[in-house]
Amino acid sequence: MNNNDGSGFNFLLGDWKVRNRRLVERLKGCDEWEEFDAWQTNRALPGGIGNYDDFVADAWRPGYVGLSLRLFNPETGLWSIYWLDNKNGGLERSGTLLPPVVGKFDNGIGLFEGEDVLNGRAIRVRYTWSDAGSDRPRWEQSMSEDNGRTWEMNWSMVFEKRIRPE
Repeated sequence: MNNNDGSGFNFLLGDWKVRNRRLVERLKGCDEWEEFDAWQTNRALPGGIGNYDDFVADAWRPGYVGLSLRLFNPETGLWSIYWLDNKNGGLERSGTLLPPVVGKFDNGIGLFEGEDVLNGRAIRVRYTWSDAGSDRPRWEQSMSEDNGRTWEMNWSMVFEKRIRPE
């Protein structure tokens, strides 16, 4: 499966019910998980430059809306994934987008990494996509506070194609 072109996330187009499993606290040795469902709709951007989706999880946080923006660079073959939400807009105080995770698919697994800040500490973040060719793709988020020597998986999502209720 070649996902290293502008069609790399086409498997995600459409409407999804998303089963979430998320650590309550990150990088604190926590073993308490919360589970909730969300709805997501993914749409392509023009010209094969990427796609975007919404993330609505009213049962988890009423009124919370997130959005993933995935942009493909045909010169490098890499994807940049930005996370935006209605908490801070996904923006630095200066008004620029927060840094993305960047990466590609290799042998059906997508790995995307980048720098982030958690509670004032510099960390690395990794998104891993698997089962992209199936009817139940999976996403995981991991964080590292030691520059990638060790990782804590703290959020997983399993996607199931659905018709969104009116």
